[in-house]
Amino acid sequence: MNAIPPPAYALPTFPYRRAPEQDGARPRRPVAVVGGGLSGLTAACDLAVRGIPVVLLDEDDTVGVRGASSRGICYAQRSLEIFERLGLYDRVRDKGVTWSVGRVMLEDEELYNFDLALGSASRQPPFVNLQQFYVEWFLVDRLAELPLADLRWKNRVVGAEQFDDHVLLQVETPEGAYPLEAAWVIDASGLASPLRGALGAQARSSPGVDRWCISDVRFSKPLPPERWTWVQAAFNEGRAVWQHQMADGVWRIDYQLDPNSDPAEASLPEVVQKRLAAHLGADTEFETVWVGPWGYRTHLLDDFRNGRVFFAGDAAHVFSPFGARGGNSGIQDAENIAWKLAAVIRGEAGEALLDTYSAERRPAAQHNIRTTERSARFLAPRSRFERALRDAVLDLAREHAFARHVVNMGRMSDPFRYADSPLTTNGGEAVPNLRLRFADGAETSLAALLRGEGARFLLLAGAASGVTAAPASVAVGAPSSCAAASPVPNAAASSAPVVATSSVPVVTAFAAGGASGQLPVLLGPDLGALLAPEEALLIRPDGHLAARLRAPTPEDLAAALRRALGAPA
Repeated sequence: MNAIPPPAYALPTFPYRRAPEQDGARPRRPVAVVGGGLSGLTAACDLAVRGIPVVLLDEDDTVGVRGASSRGICYAQRSLEIFERLGLYDRVRDKGVTWSVGRVMLEDEELYNFDLALGSASRQPPFVNLQQFYVEWFLVDRLAELPLADLRWKNRVVGAEQFDDHVLLQVETPEGAYPLEAAWVIDASGLASPLRGALGAQARSSPGVDRWCISDVRFSKPLPPERWTWVQAAFNEGRAVWQHQMADGVWRIDYQLDPNSDPAEASLPEVVQKRLAAHLGADTEFETVWVGPWGYRTHLLDDFRNGRVFFAGDAAHVFSPFGARGGNSGIQDAENIAWKLAAVIRGEAGEALLDTYSAERRPAAQHNIRTTERSARFLAPRSRFERALRDAVLDLAREHAFARHVVNMGRMSDPFRYADSPLTTNGGEAVPNLRLRFADGAETSLAALLRGEGARFLLLAGAASGVTAAPASVAVGAPSSCAAASPVPNAAASSAPVVATSSVPVVTAFAAGGASGQLPVLLGPDLGALLAPEEALLIRPDGHLAARLRAPTPEDLAAALRRALGAPA
């Protein structure tokens, strides 16, 4: 056995630069993002890609947490599809570890296994494992390529005051404080958000009882890149264990602890070495990269919007990371508010659209809280009855598929369906990033078709739907005074019909799978499973389904589009 004290992860540092406001300039920024974690960086990147100037303020000059762990590591298919649209998926895939197979263990016995790739139509795999600081690092690099993004390191937001048409932020830097005006603010500064209390945002919180200890470790034993979870393991005193591979040959192992244990004692080097040796085998050489105990609490804001400030990620909600629902949920928060702000700032929608951010993402957070709380109860039964029920389920799971759906080792993150959203005519589910091609054989994908400035909607018309054109122009909003200089997005390279004015969103229309009027044809192996020939699908800028319409009239399409933009149909 070979164990060494854990070295710190090597993190990049980014330069502090003096801001124009420090020299007396007082421009009103369209959007300011507070916090340079996963949610904040994703929101800033999404806005800049959509043609919206954005300032990101972060109190540090690096990514991740100094001296801390890998943190979030499992990036779900939906997040990977977002990264594809934003232009950093290839780096995440190439650096990370792609996996789809999981095994559920009881002591030394494999109860069953699963493969999440079966039946998937997306270009992205079910999961890529990668240390969170790498993903944040790649987002910073991508933002550096976008001229509309202004990243300000060592800029700490210490106060905020709201007005009718802007927010005034007070920012501290190594060279003194300055005020920054922004029409809109996204607070992604985490659980310790300075804005939440300053603005009086109300939240509901409760502590968790579970305790775990992370061990990031390299070892010589050859194992496949799979997710292994033990419901109970003798090498961990009969408690649960999760095992994942990450980048750089590092394995992330989470050990469930006694809820009354001392976290500091559980992470002592000699205790960690003994635990790892029992797990990996006394003859297995290993190198400890990082060790840290963790617990969690549940935290949920009553409203994710407070005037002109929107809360995202841990600033809005915190729950157990079971099933990789924390960081992935924050990434989806960022995408949701980004496309809506882009639509409003460019005059493609009215401000009522912004209220739907909380209406959609708060129920998603509530769903994640319920799901992770059920996982916690399965992993740590709180009564003899709960334990007996769990044992019975595990016994049945050996032979019966129905019981495996009850085994709850952390329901893996999946996109929330906005079925009850005020924007949804019918549908609400996330449409996978399908492999597609144009009639001339050129390859594309759903993410590529949604990529571009503004709030880009996509209309897929079945060959028998009767749809022959994109929806007629509908007046919804007026351009903001802080809109980007060029309010009309670039036309798609495919030459598909595009509707675009300063008060109308882009709607790109295709005939899906066969000719329909003069619409260009879009082909793909999975289109037939997505829509019937007589159907037309209106897909939102975030890839969620706004409407599934059967043989719609032009009026039906216009009504669905208006509704998807938060306007009365």
